[in-house]
Amino acid sequence: MTEPAETPPSELVDVPAAELAPETLQALVESFVLREGTEYGVHEVPLATKVAQVLRQLQRGEARIVFDPETESVDIRPARGLR
Repeated sequence: MTEPAETPPSELVDVPAAELAPETLQALVESFVLREGTEYGVHEVPLATKVAQVLRQLQRGEARIVFDPETESVDIRPARGLR
């Protein structure tokens, strides 16, 4: 009996931040920083500060917005390590 062939993982699709409407980009970044696991340590950091930090990282190319067609989800990831 043969085992089913593995489906290769889908390729992430780059989504240029500059091509998103400002409201969409703002909502995406807010959603990202509000996720569990993005805490900044002992000190409380305001949402606006966290959003501004991520927007700067996107502008500098340190982070990228990616779309995963397999899960139909969008994420923000560090640019290093992404091809």
